[in-house]
Amino acid sequence: MLKKTLLALLLCSASSAFALPFHSQHAMVFEEGSGKVLLEKDANAVVSIASITKLMTAMVVLDAKQNMQELIDIEEADVDIVKHSSSRVPVGAVLPRTTVLKLALMSSDNRAAAALARTYPGGRNAFLAAVQQKIKTLDMRNTVIEEPTGLSPQNRSTATDLVKMASAAAYYPDIARLTTNTEDQVDMKGHLVHFRNTNRLVGKQDWDIQLSKTGFTREAGRCLIMRMKAADKNVVVVLLNARDSFARMADAENVLRHLEGRPTAMTALAQAPAATKATSRPRAQRKLHGTKLADKRQTKNRRV
Repeated sequence: MLKKTLLALLLCSASSAFALPFHSQHAMVFEEGSGKVLLEKDANAVVSIASITKLMTAMVVLDAKQNMQELIDIEEADVDIVKHSSSRVPVGAVLPRTTVLKLALMSSDNRAAAALARTYPGGRNAFLAAVQQKIKTLDMRNTVIEEPTGLSPQNRSTATDLVKMASAAAYYPDIARLTTNTEDQVDMKGHLVHFRNTNRLVGKQDWDIQLSKTGFTREAGRCLIMRMKAADKNVVVVLLNARDSFARMADAENVLRHLEGRPTAMTALAQAPAATKATSRPRAQRKLHGTKLADKRQTKNRRV
């Protein structure tokens, strides 16, 4: 089934699809049942993918069939020295591997992802070798992954390749479950720490999300990958390099609206009456517009 899905994607990715005005710079919406690309925007551009990387990390870790209850020490070697990102997983914490995997996927913790690679059988080099083999197996021809977290801008891929990765990841029940947890509390050295899913659409009414992962770095922008069900269709959604979280969420909402046959937010504005459009302008623009009208009336009066 997985091979058929990937083959269908390969055959359909070059076909034209309905154009939705995405905020994201690169996007693809792929219907698994029909093998059709429903929506796309510059889907074959090779770009940084940030923490979307962690889906690959999770697959490779689970493929190794390690003891998921084995305790892992979080070490100084797991601290981010690339972007100096923060983490609520302290050095010295001892956690079961399954919890570390959950923190890497649900809350996108970088120390957790680094610890998973470090404790992979054979160490980090063996982990990276397994990643390269997985990329080859999934026929992700335009993908390079050099480390497990996504902090490196050299972790690069395309929206087309990431659809393949998401479709493969969906076959792992642990990944589907952990990426769609809304929140959890974890004992960190005797203190309960609350973690939430980085995708605020998970658990939201009207959304049937079966797999999720967000990502952000300065180079990659705001990214989102989801497998979800809408209008009786199982689809994979990839959004890359949105300028901010609002734009990323607006794209996701518009995709859902489009799949359900509802007007998108942009379409609704375009179809609105002229008076509604005028009031939709930012306050500063409305004030400037009103000033210009007043100036025209004054000019007309002076001419009279």
